[in-house]
Amino acid sequence: MSTTTPASTSTSASTSTVRPLTTRDADGLIEAARRAAEGLGVRGSVTVLDAGGHLLGFRRDDEAVLISGETSTRKAYTALQLDAPTADLVDLVRPDGLFHSLPTALDRPLLFIAGGVPLHRDGRLVGAIGFGGGAPEQDHRIATAAIAEAELV
Repeated sequence: MSTTTPASTSTSASTSTVRPLTTRDADGLIEAARRAAEGLGVRGSVTVLDAGGHLLGFRRDDEAVLISGETSTRKAYTALQLDAPTADLVDLVRPDGLFHSLPTALDRPLLFIAGGVPLHRDGRLVGAIGFGGGAPEQDHRIATAAIAEAELV
């Protein structure tokens, strides 16, 4: 009985390590979101999650509606899981949309309202930010402004 050795599988593609999102990054994003929200006169909550969906940072303005904490977290989680801004997903959950049953299909609820944005470094997903408390367009604007200020794209 002869044994054969599998062909060598060398990977010539470089597998560079991307620095994960840190609590320092989260603090910067939260502060940038606070400033953006203040500039729009919005009181709300901001959530930052790492690539595994774990909470890295959270802040709720004293005058924000209480539900904004939950919505900011769900928006961040949705953006992370689907690697897309929640603003781009709204139409997909309409009755005739591709993801119409997705909001109720999972144990952890997703939220398809603008305000959640994935975070990337060197083209790789490292986390997400979510803002809740204003109108959906304002929440999206605040989240993207925070990313731009923190230079996380």
